[in-house]
Amino acid sequence: MKILVINAGSSSLKFTLFEMNKSENTVLSSGQVERVGTDRPNLIYKRPDGFKKEFSPAGVKNHADALRAICGELVNAEYGVLKDLSEVKAIGHRVLHGGEKVTKPVEVTEEVKAIIRECFPLGPLHNPANLMGIEACEEIFKGVPNVGVFDTQFHQTMPAEAYLYAIPYEFYKEHGIRKYGFHGTSHHFVTLSTAEFLGKNPEDVTIITCHLGNGCSMAAVKNGKCIDTTMGLTPLEGLMMGTRSGDMDPAAVLRIAELTGKTPAEVDTLLNKKSGLYAVGGIESGDMRDIIAAAEGGNERAALALKMFVRRVVKYIGSYFVLLNGPEALVFTGGIGEYSHEVRKLVLQELASLNIKMDEEANNTFRGKKGVISTADSAWKAIVMPTNEELMIAKSTKTVLGLD
Repeated sequence: MKILVINAGSSSLKFTLFEMNKSENTVLSSGQVERVGTDRPNLIYKRPDGFKKEFSPAGVKNHADALRAICGELVNAEYGVLKDLSEVKAIGHRVLHGGEKVTKPVEVTEEVKAIIRECFPLGPLHNPANLMGIEACEEIFKGVPNVGVFDTQFHQTMPAEAYLYAIPYEFYKEHGIRKYGFHGTSHHFVTLSTAEFLGKNPEDVTIITCHLGNGCSMAAVKNGKCIDTTMGLTPLEGLMMGTRSGDMDPAAVLRIAELTGKTPAEVDTLLNKKSGLYAVGGIESGDMRDIIAAAEGGNERAALALKMFVRRVVKYIGSYFVLLNGPEALVFTGGIGEYSHEVRKLVLQELASLNIKMDEEANNTFRGKKGVISTADSAWKAIVMPTNEELMIAKSTKTVLGLD
């Protein structure tokens, strides 16, 4: 059974096509169209065997045009992986925000689309694009069911004391201003994968999941359910990230606006796209690999950025350790979490008082593949667990539609 996974951004459309069988799930092709709506869109089409094609398709004015261009590659007689688009039996979509009305993956109906529209103010950059991706699929794959998998849904098990802000209650009741959390598909996938790795049922695992990449978030997972997470109303809250500031005094935001005369939208851009490792590091990139290389080369600002990043991760681990009354595992995932043995080492060095110690050889070995990187005599495990959000969306799509 072939399931297409779509992740529509404001100016991009990513796709992954899966062959889903009872015994295994295989990626047939993947890629994306970048710069949708510009004069020079860019389409990248890949297959797992190494085949790759990159070109600028003509006439890509919107997401429907981008999807048509992708479909042309999928059925290409020379290198495509489909004979006909009718082979696609279901489509799963990553959707940023479902507010409090969507707490699990759902088949997309007019009612669900209305909820996505209602959440435009909560996800102004992502939700409109996500809806455009859905409507493009409805237009091109007529009659094929679409499923929405929402980025916030794994975190909807948080109790009120975790998700409410200490502001006048009417802002929550009337405007939905509260902590929602993001990267939920990743945290959910990693929770399930860690449970399987430990030989347990998901409801029997209590862990801290660390999704560390350009965007970073953590979750406290008790008995398989999220009880707290670092991101908030938007993905800006929480950890220091590639270009996001993470936690800071709201009065500092007001002061920045006062000093610079920037509009709320301009301050939002500053904190989301021009802060974090990028701002502190003093180099052209907010990429952790570049930060580490610069720090090792003597760049003091890069070294400071690295210390700040690690400190904030450790602070949240400490608080979640207490909330969970001692978890059984600390799980690293995401681009940094899976591949940066340097960051993992720095984090684990700070956790000696919590009786978890790093196995140097294992930490250097497990990069991009699952494995335990703590010593056998540690009180709890440190684990590297690769995430796969696209596969999680495909599996959720299959389950929602009863195609298992």
